[in-house]
Amino acid sequence: MSFDYELDFKKVDFRQQPELYRIGKGEQGVLLVEPYKSEILPHWRFKNSEVAQASADKIYELYLGYRDANDFAGMDMARKFLQMGWTRSLRYFNHRTGQKYVGPVPAERKGQSGAWGREVAPFERDYEKLESAKIFRAQLDTVLADPVYIERVREHRERYEPLKSKKKGRAAKGAKPKL
Repeated sequence: MSFDYELDFKKVDFRQQPELYRIGKGEQGVLLVEPYKSEILPHWRFKNSEVAQASADKIYELYLGYRDANDFAGMDMARKFLQMGWTRSLRYFNHRTGQKYVGPVPAERKGQSGAWGREVAPFERDYEKLESAKIFRAQLDTVLADPVYIERVREHRERYEPLKSKKKGRAAKGAKPKL
C-alpha cells in the first residue's frame, strides 16, 4: 500500500495509532511521521565518517529500543533514517553541493522528485561522503537482515496494509522485505 500523504501529520501520533502507519517505498514519510521524526532527526548527520558513525550507531540504538518495545513504526522509521543517511551521503559524494540537477524545479513540479527535463549536474566527488554512505549502508543492511524486522514488516503489512489484488503473492515467511 502506498504511503498516505493525506493524513494530518501535525495531529497524528503514530505510536498511539500504529494502524495509520504505512511503510511506503524507500524513505517516504521520513520527515513527517511523529513522534519518531523528532526522536531520530536530531541524531541524523553525515558530515564526515566520524560523525556518520556516531549518527548511524545512535539511530541503530534507537531502532533496538523500538524493537524491544514492539514498536514497528519506530523500527521502520529508524530504518528510513539509516536509508536516508546512505542515499544523502551518496548524493553529496557525487555532487558536493547536494544539487543533483542543474536549474530550478519547474513550478508545476514543486514537491515532486525527478529531473523534469533538467540535466544532471556535473559530478564533483567528495570521498569523505562515500565513507559516510558506507557506514549508513552497513547499519541499514543489519536492520534489513534482522529476522525480527523481517517478521514485523510481514505482520504490519498483513494486518494494516492488505494487498488490493490477490494476484500478487506475499513474501515467504522469513524473506527479506521489499522496500
